[in-house]
Amino acid sequence: MSKKKIKVLHMSTCAVVLMILGQGIAQAQTWTLPRTSFGHPDLQGVWDFATITPLERPEEFSGQAVMTEEESASYEQARFDLVNHDTDEGATLVCEGTGNYNEFWYDRGFGDEVRDRRTSLIIDPPNGRIPTLTAEAEYRIGFRERRSFESWESRGIAERCMAGFNTGPPMFPSAYNNYVQFIQTEDYVVVFNEMIHDARIVPFSSQGGVENTVPQWLGNSHAHWDGDSLIIETKNFSGHTAFTENQGATTNISVVERFTRTSENIIEYEFTVEDSSTWTRPWTVMVPMTRSDTPIYEYACHEGNYGMTNILSGARAQEGTAQR
Repeated sequence: MSKKKIKVLHMSTCAVVLMILGQGIAQAQTWTLPRTSFGHPDLQGVWDFATITPLERPEEFSGQAVMTEEESASYEQARFDLVNHDTDEGATLVCEGTGNYNEFWYDRGFGDEVRDRRTSLIIDPPNGRIPTLTAEAEYRIGFRERRSFESWESRGIAERCMAGFNTGPPMFPSAYNNYVQFIQTEDYVVVFNEMIHDARIVPFSSQGGVENTVPQWLGNSHAHWDGDSLIIETKNFSGHTAFTENQGATTNISVVERFTRTSENIIEYEFTVEDSSTWTRPWTVMVPMTRSDTPIYEYACHEGNYGMTNILSGARAQEGTAQR
């Protein structure tokens, strides 16, 4: 279930100027980074990474890293009007008549009292856009988009409740369930996503949790500290992850995540992805996470997954009509 949160935002590591309330500035001046009993920066708790800042910079903001207040308000209203499921226009966005959640269930980051006015979550390349695809990737992605409705095997892993569409690594803001919980010990950090309750148990070592020859759904991860920033490096994906499916990456992808707590209520989450089989260069995203005072609830995906049954039933009905 989605829960609306107020987000206090911050300055990115690429010197993009962000707006913060005076109260937040005063807090930062007196705030001391909390540490665990074993001396590591304390990231524990539940954090929300919902935001309506687009992944890629819209063409209308080309060359512009930050919106004005007027542009930000106009952009937010336009985005809400586009996706609002409580109107007939919003319903047409997801095929009118097929049924969908109403707006109560969504948490995209609208209505924040304080919002990051950046024009893209991508901070590198500087143009705020995903790098050019390789020719190999263009062919591969085109083939995936032509997948059929013949079988559950041809449907996406989010539809099949195998991995959440915003489950990391890396973690992308999405329509709802943008919550993550960190649990720390001296030897491990657990990154627990609300979406389909995936838990990454990441060791502080150079080899990761299992041998690097064993591909995994969430890859093979290991962690270390860079000053007060938690670094998680992940490779050796099986290829069947929400990110590889939605962004077209291959099993060659590597992901480096950086978590830096910058105030009582903010974690700055950066990740860099690299896959020479897909993009012509690495690219980096920065997403602000804000502290939540509510727990993570169970996301019962398989138990209520009528969508898969209905998708395949509809496909069978279409096939039957075509054969007449």
